[in-house]
Amino acid sequence: MKSHSSLLTITPWLFVSSWVAAHSPLVPITRFCSKPSAPRPICYGDSLVIATFQIRAGDSESISVAPEQRGISSGSAGVHPEAFQNGALSNLPAFSRSSEGASGGSHVEIAKKLKNRNHTNLSRKFTHAGFGIFFACLNQLLPHHRFVPAMGILTMSTLAMELLRYRRGFHWMNVALHFFLGGALRKHEMEGKFTGSFYYFAGVTASSYLFPKTAATLGICQLALADPSASYFGRRTRHIYWSRIENGLGGIGRNKGILGFLGGALFCFPFNYRVLKVANWGDRGTPGGEISIILVSLLLGLAGAFADLAVPTPALTMPRKVLGLPVPPFHIDDNFVVPIFSGWACTKIFEIVGWDNGLELAKHIIL
Repeated sequence: MKSHSSLLTITPWLFVSSWVAAHSPLVPITRFCSKPSAPRPICYGDSLVIATFQIRAGDSESISVAPEQRGISSGSAGVHPEAFQNGALSNLPAFSRSSEGASGGSHVEIAKKLKNRNHTNLSRKFTHAGFGIFFACLNQLLPHHRFVPAMGILTMSTLAMELLRYRRGFHWMNVALHFFLGGALRKHEMEGKFTGSFYYFAGVTASSYLFPKTAATLGICQLALADPSASYFGRRTRHIYWSRIENGLGGIGRNKGILGFLGGALFCFPFNYRVLKVANWGDRGTPGGEISIILVSLLLGLAGAFADLAVPTPALTMPRKVLGLPVPPFHIDDNFVVPIFSGWACTKIFEIVGWDNGLELAKHIIL
């Protein structure tokens, strides 16, 4: 009951902070605009930001911007800045239109140093796995009524950061993120999108709240291992065209691959086997013996890899406005889906093989 009351107490703050940040107006861009004496004010700040986004988006021709120009050249065609203000600027993420967008140390400058989602980015995968194992161990060591509220506070704090860090006066948050995470960040996470951290923490919080401790811990472990390994094997086998799911199967697995899915599932198998092998089975031993441990270990890996496969790439994102009101750029993220689906699957798998959902894992999971 303590965890329920704690969660109910802190939940309203989540909605309040989301509403305030989503509806607080952005500061108009004035620092880089030309003097009022000009017949038509030209905002070079907007132009620089847009040019940067176009170059990163893969325009076939470079874009040059010079103070003496009254337009922006793309090849041989001149484009008036008004076209950017009225057209291209509206296509940028709402949270990236900040007066600090073209200043040093801003999210735009940081994004230039980062890799896009098409790169393997091993540092991101090791960071992802490390945090997952860490939270799984915490879920085992801490009482439920302490771990869930703590994760709820961490999740809401991260959401507040995500809603604020593209706004004027808060660019230091992006600098801090880049300082601590470095290359583990992706380019789009500094181009108006949320980082995966918010969804990661939210997924851990939800799974630990919804499911028994063992199921939640195993679900978090699948998040730690199945997600990055499936991505790794998927990229390594993307040239094997028969394994690719280009447009998705009923919306599932768009731009992902069967071999990545199988690789992620098999990668989880040894870890799951070790965790279940050293669990506290008591005097009666393991129901079903060694075969049941092997079966459950494989099914858990398949559940985690399937949850990752089910989330399409690119992710489904909420519209910018709902009923005329602006909303934050939330999207369906595998960091949120994988631990919840895996935790639910764990409870069902245990029921199928006749295991108790109250099974206690080893204190340090694998030791």
